[in-house]
Parts: sequence; structure tokens; C-alpha cells
Amino acid sequence: MDIGIDLGTANIVISMGNKGVVLNEPSVIAYNRKTERVVAVGDEAYRMLGKTPPHILAMCPLADGVISDDIMTQCMIREFILKVCGKQLTKPRIVICVPSFITEVEKKAIIETAMKAGARKVFLIEEPIAALIGAGVDISEANGNIVVDIGGGTSDVAVVSLGGVVNCSSIKVGGNKINQSIVKYISAKYRMSIGETTAEQVKIELTNVFDPSPKRTSIIKGQNLLNGLPMQLKVNEIEIAEAVNENIQAIIDAIHNVLDTTPPELTGDIYDNGILLTGGGALLGGLSRLITKQLSVKCESADEPLLCVAKGTGLAFNYLDTLLDGFQSVQMSKYR
Repeated sequence: MDIGIDLGTANIVISMGNKGVVLNEPSVIAYNRKTERVVAVGDEAYRMLGKTPPHILAMCPLADGVISDDIMTQCMIREFILKVCGKQLTKPRIVICVPSFITEVEKKAIIETAMKAGARKVFLIEEPIAALIGAGVDISEANGNIVVDIGGGTSDVAVVSLGGVVNCSSIKVGGNKINQSIVKYISAKYRMSIGETTAEQVKIELTNVFDPSPKRTSIIKGQNLLNGLPMQLKVNEIEIAEAVNENIQAIIDAIHNVLDTTPPELTGDIYDNGILLTGGGALLGGLSRLITKQLSVKCESADEPLLCVAKGTGLAFNYLDTLLDGFQSVQMSKYR
């Protein structure tokens, strides 16, 4: 039983060997404080966000790519493992992807969480390595590839060659920060409060960072901050592009900084191979064209960018002997 887990801030995606992706649901758990039991996880729990009575807590136990609530994360992972494995006697080996600049303390928290959730053995793999494997790139060659993985909590930029990370950067800007920017923009411009679920829908429908049009619009509903009453209004692509501009520019600056400090021979490879976008942020309208325009390097999204990292974690067991770094074995004896 080998399981690959993309433990994302926004979504958890699980893959199993040759079966590929077997689960893709939001990283949300609902917990009943009175009965001390898990009410729901994933899609069902996501629908409860902001709508629960006081005794039921619906929350995202991960923030900025790392665990913010150990116990809730353990419960959530355990429930997801049961969903895909059932109650089997054999405990699975699990490989979990982590951001490039995660600390030792954060690594230990993830390892212990997975062990307590029922793993036989735990491996960690860096997100950029997993993303390239999942995108079908041969990372074992002496050829530079750059990947930009834009997740819910972080954006990782990494140059990979010969199975190892040569140069990388990680910034805490991702889908959640973009949602928060949309919430702030609507609040400041229209004095209307909207939830992050609404902001997420607006981001998916209207974000176009390359050539936004005033003709593409959407109706959003929320609460009037002046009188507390319900209200609705119409927003267009230009407004949303303005709202998310600072976040998008931070991601492009991170790519530029990595390219600036990469050895010239690898930079030449990158010019030929281009920049690969993975993660949910790769789906933002016009992002690849904007990066190509600003950095003068061709950029394209991977096929199924949301699933790339999870596919890579599932396939990572095939690379146990060839990956130079970014793949770390954890001894069972340390975490009994």
C-alpha cells in the first residue's frame, strides 16, 4: 500500500500507484465539540464553512503550506486515508510533499501527524520535484528545468537538474492570499463584505491578468458594511485584475530572482525548455502570457496542473534510488 499525498492548504489530493489520483477534496474538517467527533471532511465540510452553529467547528487546519492545528490535521488525514484504503490490515507507506523552505520543526509535525494517522513509513518530497515528476519531465538528466508551483498557501519556484534542486525560492503568496486581496478590494471600493468562498468563485470566473475586459462581469452578493443589510453588485475583469495585481507581481518577481541567481548553463536550458506552471494558480487567466511578456521566457501550464504534485508524489516511489535530494526517508524508530 503506497500512497502519495499532496497536503495542500486549499486541497488534499491523494494518488495510489498505478491507480493515479483517487481523491481530490478541500482541506477542511468539521468537528463537533460536544460529542468530540469528526462530523465531515473534504467537500461536505467545505459546504459548512461559515454556516455552522457554535458547537460545530468547520476549519482549514493548514495555513501557508504547513500545519496550524496538529490534532485536526491528524483527524483529517486519517479520515481521508480511510476513504481511499478502507479498513485494511496493512498500513500504507506514505509520501507527502512539502514546500521547499519548510523548517525541521514543521517537517517533524507533518511526519508525526502522518504516523499517528496510520502510516507504516513516511517519506517527504519537495513540491517542485513532485510537480515535475507529475508533469512527465525527466528530472534525472543534466538539463535545467524550472517549475513554478502556485498553491493555496505558498508559491514555490525551483530550478531542478540531475534529480536535485539547484536553486529555489518560496513565498507565502498563493490562492488564499489572492482571495483575501479580492475581499479587501471589494470592501474598500464598494463598502461590501464578502466571504472567501465568494472571493474564490470570483477569482475562478473573472481573473484575467493579461488582457482583462470590462465586458466580462459577474454578480456577487454580500453584506453592506454601512447598514448591515444584504446587497449585490456587478464586478468586471478589470477590477479583479487590479485587486490581484500585487500578488501576481510578487510571484513574477520570485521567478525573476531565481533566474537571476541560477548558473548560466542552466539558464540556457531554461530558455529552451521554458517555465512550467503547476498548482491551482496555473489556472489563473492570462498568467502564462503575462510571465512570458515580462520575463522574455516562454511559459506554459502543465496538463492538469491541480493534480501534478499529487501524481508526482504517487510516482515518487519509483525514484527512491535516483533522487539526490528533496526526498527524505524517515526512520520508524524515531516516531513510535
